[in-house]
Amino acid sequence: MPKSKRNRPVTLSKTKKKGREHKENVVNAIRESVEKYESVYVFTFENMRNLKFKEFRDQLKSSSRFFLGSNKVMQVALGRSVADEIRPGLHKISKLLRGDSGLCFTSLPKEEVVRLFNGYEDYDFARTGSIATEKVELEEGPLDQFTHEMEPFLRKQGMPVRLNKGVVELVSDFVVCEEGKPISPEAARILNTSCLK
Repeated sequence: MPKSKRNRPVTLSKTKKKGREHKENVVNAIRESVEKYESVYVFTFENMRNLKFKEFRDQLKSSSRFFLGSNKVMQVALGRSVADEIRPGLHKISKLLRGDSGLCFTSLPKEEVVRLFNGYEDYDFARTGSIATEKVELEEGPLDQFTHEMEPFLRKQGMPVRLNKGVVELVSDFVVCEEGKPISPEAARILNTSCLK
């Protein structure tokens, strides 16, 4: 039979699976941390940015170790039942690993850890699909936060703008996002490019 001439998608990226060896390394690292640190905490996160987490992790680098990844691999490392746990009571911790969660091994006292986790909250621009926490509305008139080069970009995002003597001007009031509703891709781009606060 002749070879098919249909266009087929060809992936150009070549990635290798992490495989069993990587999982075993994670399990061993978690088990070493159980021996090295006095306490372990399970933490959950929502809409986490890698750079922000890295900054937080660097604050605790000297006294703590964090693990994020497959919950099942972390559960295996701690032990899923009384029979295969590596220390008494650790199987209870593995049951708490659900959804977006991670492990924090530390030598710090409990009050200090709770204070650090509760006190750390960092703001960043909203992503597409996240729920708006407030209504952002731009009023008619000049938009000083944008340069004249941004006018075509803003028009593409659906904003009613025009150039008036080199200044970007909003022709009518424009609602970027409504409180409690998901943020559209256009609104996310507008919020990212402008510091609307």
